[in-house]
Amino acid sequence: MSNRRRFVKFSLLSGAALLAGKNLFAKADKGDKKYNTIKDEPVVISTWDFGKVANAGAWDILKKGGRALDAVEAGVMIPEADPKNQSVGLGGRPDRDGRVTLDACIMDENYRCGSVAALEHVVHAISVARMVMEKTPHVMLVGDGATQFALANGFKKENLLTPKSEGEWKDWLKTSKYAPQKNIENVLPGGEFNHDTIGMVAMDKSGNLSGACTTSGMAYKMHGRVGDSPIIGAGLYVDNEIGAATSTGVGEEVIRIVGSHLVVELMRQGLEPEDACKRAVERIISRNPEMAKQVQVGFLALNKSGAYGAYALQKGFSYSVRSGKVEEVFQSKYFYEEPQK
Repeated sequence: MSNRRRFVKFSLLSGAALLAGKNLFAKADKGDKKYNTIKDEPVVISTWDFGKVANAGAWDILKKGGRALDAVEAGVMIPEADPKNQSVGLGGRPDRDGRVTLDACIMDENYRCGSVAALEHVVHAISVARMVMEKTPHVMLVGDGATQFALANGFKKENLLTPKSEGEWKDWLKTSKYAPQKNIENVLPGGEFNHDTIGMVAMDKSGNLSGACTTSGMAYKMHGRVGDSPIIGAGLYVDNEIGAATSTGVGEEVIRIVGSHLVVELMRQGLEPEDACKRAVERIISRNPEMAKQVQVGFLALNKSGAYGAYALQKGFSYSVRSGKVEEVFQSKYFYEEPQK
């Protein structure tokens, strides 16, 4: 077969594939596109409705002309210290062995980044991650090494397992059933739902971007399990020339597509934040459509122009935005029209 004939055949097959892909994902479009943009002023966005309180902490720094890196650290420290938030920091639900282990990462405008995974006994995992970034030649410390590093650098050792989380864990032990669900870490005893992870990205007065992500991970996970939250490129990525992205949901699926980095690279190609998030969601679906119906993953992104957007597999993912003009929680667009059984 000549080179020309091979080229024509490849072009026809490629065109057919593109049409097939268009048909596959056509139902994901819901109404006219609307791109939200915060122009010429600082902005902070974060995952879930509890991000609104975290954003307020970040905004206290941004409104004074502070650095985005300081803002995102201060912002996510708020849910980390809240024992009522049982998916981040103090009071986080433990693993199946009854141990609360925390994952977090942080990244600034200069590609500097720090991360901790399976950290124990320290409330503010995000601050330990920043110290890894600023005081070591490494990007990530894990397990006992991360804990030892934190305690050696002045962090206080605390019991992170609150009576409420301990009681729920003991109830869970009666069945030991592990079943991650959409928009929650687990269906818990009594049917209570729990959102997971806070991811936050911000742009400061100078137009510089930074991001942070922190979690106690999936409730009753295997001891040693690490999700996407502390992995640079999966749970968080910042490129100061283009934008920043973060994720939430079942971390294993985000890791498989290096989700937040993918979103940023799609924005580099010219996609608006919402469209970039949508394309990342479609990547998960194309890899395993049946699995994608059963889990939740959401992406959230901010570009250098101040445009922001989100997209999720399932209905239920919310995100919070704060600027000088906006303080609101939005419901993300999503792919699947109805919850799947």
